[in-house]
Amino acid sequence: MIPFLNLGAAYRELKPEIDTAVARVLDSGWYILGPEVERFEAEWAEYCGASHAVGVANGLDALILALRALEVGAGDEVIVPSNTYIATWLAVSAVGAIPVPVEPDPATHNIDPAQISAAITPRTKVLLPVHLYGQPVDLDPILALARAHGLAVVEDAAQAHGARYKGRRIGAHGDIVCWSFYPGKNLGALGDGGAITTNRADLADKVRLLRNYGSRQKYLNEVQGMNSRLDPVQAAILRVKLAHLDDWTGRRREIAAAYRAGLAHTDLILPHVPDWAEPAWHLFVVRSAGRDALQARMTAAGIGTLIHYPIPPHMQQAYGEAAFLPDDFPIARQLAGEVLSLPIGPQFDRDGQKAVMAALCMTNP
Repeated sequence: MIPFLNLGAAYRELKPEIDTAVARVLDSGWYILGPEVERFEAEWAEYCGASHAVGVANGLDALILALRALEVGAGDEVIVPSNTYIATWLAVSAVGAIPVPVEPDPATHNIDPAQISAAITPRTKVLLPVHLYGQPVDLDPILALARAHGLAVVEDAAQAHGARYKGRRIGAHGDIVCWSFYPGKNLGALGDGGAITTNRADLADKVRLLRNYGSRQKYLNEVQGMNSRLDPVQAAILRVKLAHLDDWTGRRREIAAAYRAGLAHTDLILPHVPDWAEPAWHLFVVRSAGRDALQARMTAAGIGTLIHYPIPPHMQQAYGEAAFLPDDFPIARQLAGEVLSLPIGPQFDRDGQKAVMAALCMTNP
């Protein structure tokens, strides 16, 4: 069996370092925020090229807190991709705002900057692009639109740890960037975790306030905040993994390059990488009109694959009241029926990859 992702192998590779880091926190007696979280925040901000990082409980909270820090609320509109994980939309809904979907570029699967302008209205407050699969969004036209219309840009970078846009790491292009450290991410904790990065001190300060019950001083609450704090044990684990992130990203890029070369002669549609993009390769996503049958054959061959994502947000029951029709966003719907994610990760060995490619070549001559 070839699993889609082997998280146990990632832990075992760094076991001595991770165990030492966890023991350090347990021995410290400091289990909420504190020095370990502050050290990770400083290291993550530096890695991302940002002035500030604030650790929070998970990636969804990072998005919600970013929107709250920008004072997005009831009646406001936030432009989101039609092709994304539903968490992007849920964050908008959680603050009372309205998600306004824009279709992706079929080549990159990311939001198409050329279609955003038509979706902007007087109620629009934020543009919220997603760096899907670890592939950077084309940010320059999005930032230009935001400046022209007086809008903020919130980046969903939950899959883009270490990715670069035009030579610069994702982390501080927009007003605020939101991260997830879910265990399966390129920089993953051993539990939930998240963060924001930003060059704006005012936004960092607001998120710090909001994540801790709206309080800077115990029992003095300035605003109605929430409890969304990065756990010190997870911060310690993330500090260990951060030191290895570039090496692990390099391994992912080698696997992606081998896939692209080895599958070039098949009828699969392979990932397109613009010349300005350096993906983090969180996922390696191919497309096939016969996706379901292909996945079944791969499963029968003992190879794990996943679908990211089988149902677009506009077709989910959670957004039934919005009265979207399935064909309102045909590109997102088509992608949902064709995409298939292949195994990739820093612990994925060459023999496993050869087996995956052999199986794909047999089924897609």
